[in-house]
Amino acid sequence: MRVAVTGASGRLGRALIEALEAAPFTGPKGPIAWSRPEFDLDTLTVESVGALIERDRPELVIHAAAWTDVDGCAKDPALAMRRNATATGLVAEACVGYHAHLAVISTNEVFDGTRTDGQGYGPYDRRNPINAYGASKAEAERLASGAMFEDELMPLAIVRTSWLHGPPGNDFPAKIAAAAIRARAAGEPLRVVGDEIGSPTYAPDVAEAIVELIGEDELCPESELARYHHLVNRGRASRAEWAREVLRATAIDVQVEEVPASTWQRASTPPLWAVLEPTPLPSGEPMRHWRDAFADAVPALLRSLRQG
Repeated sequence: MRVAVTGASGRLGRALIEALEAAPFTGPKGPIAWSRPEFDLDTLTVESVGALIERDRPELVIHAAAWTDVDGCAKDPALAMRRNATATGLVAEACVGYHAHLAVISTNEVFDGTRTDGQGYGPYDRRNPINAYGASKAEAERLASGAMFEDELMPLAIVRTSWLHGPPGNDFPAKIAAAAIRARAAGEPLRVVGDEIGSPTYAPDVAEAIVELIGEDELCPESELARYHHLVNRGRASRAEWAREVLRATAIDVQVEEVPASTWQRASTPPLWAVLEPTPLPSGEPMRHWRDAFADAVPALLRSLRQG
């Protein structure tokens, strides 16, 4: 199977390329990496995507490219819509034109985070975003569905994930470690949000889960129009709990002071309940616990701290 990945130089994109390179179904040529400058969310057209599809002939396009700066999206919602929603619609139109399947990477932020029953959001729960990033991704899902189902009824997968971390760094663990070092030097506690709860998820684990779904023809099978997958590591944590795990793993000794999310003045309003209910994988095994996954990310985090 020929698989193309947009945003191939991003956090999830590079993990997907690595996982697909090891997959037996991609053949000797391996996956196709689309990234800037040839795939640029700011200059995308149906024709430019179509030209890439015609050149590389993928049977499946995984659209991982996105503008994920949630505060940036809040400051420029129109640009967020163009980069995240309109661009996804263009990719979907091109896929239909060339009879390629499509998987769109999405986010927990399509949900409002007001759930109070302790359950994670399910794949078919009602979308109700509360910020510009979530709104742009919800619209991306809608536009992809509209394009894929309008005439040709091409198979589509929506893959949502939450609190993604992993290479190349500059993620929540890296930012917490840097902030902790500054707080320790200043003799102050590290203040971390305690009322935001989510599903910390390791990007390589999401990539491996997607590869498993493709290998078993369960990502977006021909027999169904749409499949929704929630691919997150098991368990849940507050930002403060995750921060404590980062400090434990990096041996940074500083007091953690939990504060409400309202303490920080941000352009974006994050959902307080960012937990997704994981969907089953073909193996029958769920994705591993977030703490076990984070342990695999620690060596790279420690190297970055030493280099910094």
